[in-house]
Amino acid sequence: MTENEKRNLLIITEVCEAFNRHDSESILAKFTEDATWRTSRGDAPEGLRFNGKKEIREMLYQRFASIPDMSWKIHSHWVGGNRGCSEWTVSGSEANGNRLNWFGCDLWSLRNDGMITLKDTYWKFSGKE
Repeated sequence: MTENEKRNLLIITEVCEAFNRHDSESILAKFTEDATWRTSRGDAPEGLRFNGKKEIREMLYQRFASIPDMSWKIHSHWVGGNRGCSEWTVSGSEANGNRLNWFGCDLWSLRNDGMITLKDTYWKFSGKE
């Protein structure tokens, strides 16, 4: 593993830990100003898209407020160059009473300096929305 890959793995790990703390600002500190987050839900083919730190920040604050017990069990992280993947199970309770218990992954793209440019989220979903 190259030094850049070790750094990228550490960055992805730190961001996932910040998600479990619901620490939006620590998450955002690792994103570029023009980063993109594509979520699992939303219009096909790429889901709902948040562009830039301002939109990502607003979504994070809304998500953590609406699912206060949301947490991720990380199964693995891996990197190859400036790309990475995190596999996890997310759980929590939505305001409408729906219980989250989904297996998923994030595909990450990072710049050469280790800043995140893209977080692309996928999960397996069964049941009503």
